[in-house]
Amino acid sequence: MNFDAYARTAVDLVNAELSDLAGLRALFADDQSWMREHIIEKDLGVFRRAQRRLRDVFELGTVGRDAEAVNELNSLLETFPVQPRISGHDASDWHMHVTSRGASVSAEYLAGAVWGLSVWLCEYGSARFGICADERCGNVYLDTSSNNCRRFCSERCATRSHVAAHRARKRAANLTPA
Repeated sequence: MNFDAYARTAVDLVNAELSDLAGLRALFADDQSWMREHIIEKDLGVFRRAQRRLRDVFELGTVGRDAEAVNELNSLLETFPVQPRISGHDASDWHMHVTSRGASVSAEYLAGAVWGLSVWLCEYGSARFGICADERCGNVYLDTSSNNCRRFCSERCATRSHVAAHRARKRAANLTPA
């Protein structure tokens, strides 16, 4: 199983715009496209609640409150338990799913997201959880840098933030009397 991919589904969920069912459907990547068709109105509320709780995990982890992050992840693991099963379309396509057959879309997606983020925390520690340093953004990310120095969720946010800081320094220098 690719636990990193599951952990990234947690990141995708926290960063998703969930104002309506269309926003929820947009969350599902190509390999999860089958989920789009099975979304129901009830799933939207489940995803929104899980989104808030997973954001709390990132916020706790980024300030070193590991025990609280672990408690929240354990609670989420109880809410969205992993029930692994082997699935496939033919004998050459066997792969693992994290929930039982017939599980709801929310149970399927959230069990994987919570499991992946939990494995990530055990493997790398919560110091690798990040919240974008660009105050206009607020997206979360998993720091995969070699020296744990990432501060932004994307190159776009890093560039935007650095350009804004540069312009602010230039303005301050121009306002300072010579």
